[in-house]
Amino acid sequence: MKIISYNVNGIRSAIGKGFYEWLEAENPDIICLQETKAQPEQIDVLWFKELGYDSYINSAQKKGYSGTAIFSKIKPLAVKMDFDKVFDGGQFIDSYGDVSREGRITALEFDGFFLLSVYVPNAKGDLSRLALRHDIWDVRLLEYITLLEKTKPVLMCGDLNVAHREIDLANPRQNEKNAGYTPEEREGFNNFMAHGLVDVFRHFYPGTVKYTWWSMRSNARAKNIGWRIDYFVCSANFIGKIKDTEILDGVTMSDHCPVGVEI
Repeated sequence: MKIISYNVNGIRSAIGKGFYEWLEAENPDIICLQETKAQPEQIDVLWFKELGYDSYINSAQKKGYSGTAIFSKIKPLAVKMDFDKVFDGGQFIDSYGDVSREGRITALEFDGFFLLSVYVPNAKGDLSRLALRHDIWDVRLLEYITLLEKTKPVLMCGDLNVAHREIDLANPRQNEKNAGYTPEEREGFNNFMAHGLVDVFRHFYPGTVKYTWWSMRSNARAKNIGWRIDYFVCSANFIGKIKDTEILDGVTMSDHCPVGVEI
């Protein structure tokens, strides 16, 4: 089984840059998308159906914003969206607004594991969402994963909006107080690792420098001044099922590039 994850930074934009042709050639069994920026009716599910994919789309209430989706050739046992269907039917509401309405998690249950496509909230340039991210989102996400793991292992992929270690971004010292590399965000990722989750790319390639996102400023991609913020992360008892992982940094339909695993 081949699974690919991709923050497309707008699926309609990516389609205009050759997304359909690329997906048909790549032919994964499952593709997980983040930052789709589209309502379900704006996504051509019939085109995906022609390639054998069923569509599971979680759009933000706000149009043109956020959103996740999974397109799968394998029928899931169940489909879950966001946190609210897990935590006793209650909505995930905080003082910063109801992020359960931002379409940030699409989850499918298969025979041997749960697959999560996740778009973690960005702390923003002024760090106005850092408290939301650190105090609420990361805590709830780990609670969510822990709850799912009581049934079966979890494979989570997506834009986690954090570079975990110095090796994961080109200029760590200059970015210690910037969104994506603050101590608070890295602490959240550390808590995932302390729980026993595995960063799949680092498991296979502990010393390899590769990035998955580049700023659109200052010709950063051409200079390879990037960040690794797109991940596959899995339960400890699932890592043995994964044969390999890759970062497809030659794919340029977004400011991110796809990442993939082979199970």
